[in-house]
Amino acid sequence: MNVTSMDFSMEALPVRQSSAVSIGRIKPELYKQKSVDSQDGEPREPLEPCGKLSFSLRYDHEEQCLVVRILKALDLPAKDFTGTSDPYVKMYLLPDRKKKFQTRVHRKNLNPMFDETFRFAAPYDELCARKLHFSVYDFDRFTSHDMIGEVAVGNLFELSDLSREAVVWKDIHAATT
Repeated sequence: MNVTSMDFSMEALPVRQSSAVSIGRIKPELYKQKSVDSQDGEPREPLEPCGKLSFSLRYDHEEQCLVVRILKALDLPAKDFTGTSDPYVKMYLLPDRKKKFQTRVHRKNLNPMFDETFRFAAPYDELCARKLHFSVYDFDRFTSHDMIGEVAVGNLFELSDLSREAVVWKDIHAATT
């Protein structure tokens, strides 16, 4: 029996040339979401308006809560192939994203009348540091819901002193991904 020694050194292995095509490379910039409530401080390009949202604000001192009444939306874009949308609105009082409210879905309607009232428990003196965020969605039964756009209200006291109900109209800005 003849046994020969084998060379297991790294020099004996063939060198692989790197290819010019990079397959499977992850590009983090594709996964960044720019949102109305982002805090990154980057200058933003003007967002495309896609309708208007009407709501009212007031503060209930007895219950210590901000009362938000979603009134209606106008000129929403059609997101369904039928030429309509099934809109509803989600809202948060940021920075707290745990407590959210949502309106009913209004089927096949580009100008829905919501007229729904919601209450966010928050001390009056903390409201200057809070931001009200609305997201308008198109309900889809079998797929993920399409975001129509967003409205953010940074300084609630800019709109009113909140002692009585103040009706506000804001542009809905198209959602950016």
